[in-house]
Amino acid sequence: MSIPSQYDAKLVEDKWYEYWMKHNYFHSVPDARTPYTIVIPPPNVTGVLHMGHMLNNTIQDVLIRRARLKGFNACWVPGTDHASIATEAKVVAKLRDEGIEKADISREAFLEHAWEWTHKHGGIILEQLKKLGASCDWKRTKFTMDEDLSESVNATFIDLFEKGLIYRGYRMVNWDPEAQTTLSDEEVVHIERTDKLYYVRYQIEGEDAFVTIATTRPETILGDTAVCVNPNDDRFKNLKGKRVIVPVCNRIVPIIFDDYVDMEFGTGCLKITPAHDANDKEIGEKHDLEIIDILNDDGTLNKYGLHYEGQDREEARDAIAEELEELGFLVKTEDYFHKVGTSERTKAIIEPKLSVQWFLKMKDLAKPALDHVIDDTIRFHPSKFKNSYRNWMENVRDWNISRQLFWGHRIPAYFYGDGVNDFVVAKTADEALEKAREITKDPALKLSNLSQDPDVLDTWFSSWLWPISVFDGIRHPDNDDINYYYPTDDLVTAPEIMFFWVARMIIAGYEYRKEPPFRNVYYTGIVRDKQGRKMSKSLGNSPDPLELIETYGADGVRVGMLMCSPAGNDLPFDVSLCGQGKSFANKIWNAFRLIQGWTVEQKEQPEYAKISLEWYQNRFNKTLDNIEDHFEKFRISDALMETYKLIWNDFCSWLLEMIKPAYGEGIDQQSYNSVITILEDNLKILHPFMPFLTEEIWQYIKKRSPEEALIISAWPEVVEIDVNIIKEFEFASEVISGIRTIRKQKNIAYKDGIDVFILNKENRSTSFDSVIQKLGNIDKLEYTQTKVESALTFRVGSNEYFIPVQGNLDVEAEIKKLTEELEYTEGFLRSVQKKLSNDRFVNNAPEQVVSSERKKEADALAKIETIKASLNNLQ
Repeated sequence: MSIPSQYDAKLVEDKWYEYWMKHNYFHSVPDARTPYTIVIPPPNVTGVLHMGHMLNNTIQDVLIRRARLKGFNACWVPGTDHASIATEAKVVAKLRDEGIEKADISREAFLEHAWEWTHKHGGIILEQLKKLGASCDWKRTKFTMDEDLSESVNATFIDLFEKGLIYRGYRMVNWDPEAQTTLSDEEVVHIERTDKLYYVRYQIEGEDAFVTIATTRPETILGDTAVCVNPNDDRFKNLKGKRVIVPVCNRIVPIIFDDYVDMEFGTGCLKITPAHDANDKEIGEKHDLEIIDILNDDGTLNKYGLHYEGQDREEARDAIAEELEELGFLVKTEDYFHKVGTSERTKAIIEPKLSVQWFLKMKDLAKPALDHVIDDTIRFHPSKFKNSYRNWMENVRDWNISRQLFWGHRIPAYFYGDGVNDFVVAKTADEALEKAREITKDPALKLSNLSQDPDVLDTWFSSWLWPISVFDGIRHPDNDDINYYYPTDDLVTAPEIMFFWVARMIIAGYEYRKEPPFRNVYYTGIVRDKQGRKMSKSLGNSPDPLELIETYGADGVRVGMLMCSPAGNDLPFDVSLCGQGKSFANKIWNAFRLIQGWTVEQKEQPEYAKISLEWYQNRFNKTLDNIEDHFEKFRISDALMETYKLIWNDFCSWLLEMIKPAYGEGIDQQSYNSVITILEDNLKILHPFMPFLTEEIWQYIKKRSPEEALIISAWPEVVEIDVNIIKEFEFASEVISGIRTIRKQKNIAYKDGIDVFILNKENRSTSFDSVIQKLGNIDKLEYTQTKVESALTFRVGSNEYFIPVQGNLDVEAEIKKLTEELEYTEGFLRSVQKKLSNDRFVNNAPEQVVSSERKKEADALAKIETIKASLNNLQ
């Protein structure tokens, strides 16, 4: 076959992805083989590919392709998440652009728009993953709102409710006024910022005296129902039984006493607003205080906001501060640096809000999920994340699972009366009616008398079931797929969703399968730019992944991403790494073309080729052993670098030069067959990282059937390694480098043969002499017992190598040059030794600094000895 002179990634990638899809290589069904299973962290259904997806899915594809080569029945389940808050926000924005407000249409109409949006945008990110080379089992693609997954979610809710683990309660929750829904604690991101701290005085009723409080939120003064001081604070003992007048609204509220107040913090007086602060709510319940909520769901002030009704909370804050100053109640303001909770999705400032919500009791459910991570039944990579996992699980709080949205799994609770507990939980409305009739003893109750809870479940309440529900293990817990593929093997995800998702999947796994959902969790880092900033659209520092693929090829981008991606550590991404990946692809392509360009002749195998091939086979096995160890420890980046160095350095730069036939000559058949076998093994271990390039070369080597494709070939097995031959070549390569250095320094052309004499003090093996002779273009290679006069020299270990000058060199000029170099090196040595003779430096400098200076000393001494030996030989 004619091989193109250049590798064209665009043509190759589309061709082979289509070929793999056509021949069903990605699809898996249960069989006699051992399964290897990964479930994709489902991206948002309306999302597009970003750099984090690129990293995460490249790692997953590396793992799944390697497992396929190792003979496992590899199954990588793809899918998308309905992403309640994010998707609903996009649909609301779309409707608003069309002049439609969500509040003006019915739930059913809104859901029609949401499904239309999902069908239009939902498959984009999965199609983009194909461009990356992701070898997912696309026939198994799932969506968290699929009918079977939705049934699984409802069944889980009903089961947990019937177990007494789900309850409905009036609690202080995290309210997102932009999305107008509650959030779990894990969906709140605390940011540091500077706000104004307002010192406000409240008049004591019936007196011309005041107490002063400090607040960052003067608008909530309108919801105050008490002022609290510590009973042990002598400053305020005279206030017992007294009341104060809340400024602006002139509400008279009691002064209460509670140990909760820190006497050393602020003024020692605390305003109590039970509707807008979790701690205030606890104090309010303890002292039976009135609860006054001053905010609407969208963050504007309601009727309790008086003349500020309808204003946004932040606008009202400034306006009330002005009024307090005008009224003489504002004592002072100062800057206050603190943490503020924000919505992970909308970035809005979170509002504490009292609301009736659905909760899942977590304490008992969390115990097995904690125990089995701590005992390494489930292994975290890197293991440092076990500490934060333990901390969260030991302090886990009940999970607020209800959201005030339309898009999502609607809570299967049906109300039949006005009471807080007048509801039933059921799979269908008909089933709910039967339960309601039984409870109320009213057979005349109709479906029209029931109303389903308008809230939907937290998105994570569906995705926590993902490793089970994608195999239909909730609805049919004994089906073939769940029994075969579960537990899955490896999960690749980001540490920032450890609590959102990983912990909850482990909880669900032990609750519903009594087994872990996966055996290993590989945590990727955050992709950052060269300045250390997280890559994001808002900063404009994130390249378009598809443009990178267009420019550098999918293989180049995959290699570039993984070159700087240690597990759990942030990835300092530089586009030049993709260029390095592309260069690597070109290097391999040109190496293949070189081999294919050789003429094969029927002749005896030269000694240099025999020993070179034997060396590389052992070097390959040593590297393969290291690669296996890296994969076992989830050091994916290290596995790539081992492969990269083996192919670039050992194969391309050394082996091919060692066995390459002389100009105008052919290669012997035995050596050619061996190098093709070696190339094929190289392609096998490189395939997980660079699937397109490797399949292209594999198919060019010879005509192959679909059953012989590289993607389903066999991963090489590690065989016994001869470490001696590897060590001997390391020594020989230094000798070759020494000869090349002298040729370069002395301008001795490679075409000019030279003689080399060896003083073999180390009694080294002569196995690689034929290779040294070939690569050094040496006419005569001999061993000697004495030093050779009038020769250039260099050392490797204790061995000395002599190259007689024979008119190739201006001896006088060389002696002058060496003398100058000797003087400079001796001067450098004196400066280093002076530093090392200073006890103060040696005793006080960091150990690595002292070690560095000692190495400089040793290197200088060795260099001086070599220069002096060269001078002696020339004089």
